[in-house]
Amino acid sequence: MSGNNEIIGYLQANKILALKLDHAVSAVGQQFTNQIDTLGKGATRLLYYTSCFTDEYNDVCQQQKTEDIRFRDAIYKVLRHGDVVYDMLRIYFEEIFKFKTSEQIKHIKQSLIAVNVHIAASALTSAGFTLAVASSVRIGLNLSLEISTLAGAWTSRGIVAVGVYGVIQKAADSANRLHIHYPAYYFALYAQRLEMLYFLIEPVLQQAGAIEAQWASDNDLVGIIRGMIQRP
Repeated sequence: MSGNNEIIGYLQANKILALKLDHAVSAVGQQFTNQIDTLGKGATRLLYYTSCFTDEYNDVCQQQKTEDIRFRDAIYKVLRHGDVVYDMLRIYFEEIFKFKTSEQIKHIKQSLIAVNVHIAASALTSAGFTLAVASSVRIGLNLSLEISTLAGAWTSRGIVAVGVYGVIQKAADSANRLHIHYPAYYFALYAQRLEMLYFLIEPVLQQAGAIEAQWASDNDLVGIIRGMIQRP
């Protein structure tokens, strides 16, 4: 648990980062419910760590330790780099467009214009269109990485450790779902040490049916991109 203790200490010492975690997992109007859920997951995760003392559950313990370390590394990316949401979207669209021809991309762009979605891509290559679409979706999301009051409200109640473990458990659950439903995207994120932050954009991708894009036709992709940009 040393990796997680490092996260907890860092959050307690760094109020700016602390103001980033809770907001990302708590929508307006649902904050209390989500915090209770997060604390429940955190308590369960702490309980699972008792398996470290038994050989038969050693795999569970080692898995959680690995997740803790990768979450810590992902948080450091937020600190060092900033907009990891854009990075995750860019990687997503790289997976979607990497085998598309210029003609297919031209068709997708024209179809998007027809539904009032304008992508400012100067070149109709997969690389250029990937960056343009990722930027358009990112702007449309208006998702702040102010991950919020882990060291604020939770520290004052003396339960920051449970709160941190709860966020890590949510991140791990989300990453595991992605691993099952879209392995190529999961491993692309994993290679960049970002899979433990996928939970930040998972609701958006789920709402737009974006995980199904790996099997979608070009016309279906138009609907998915439109849904990600023109969210209700």
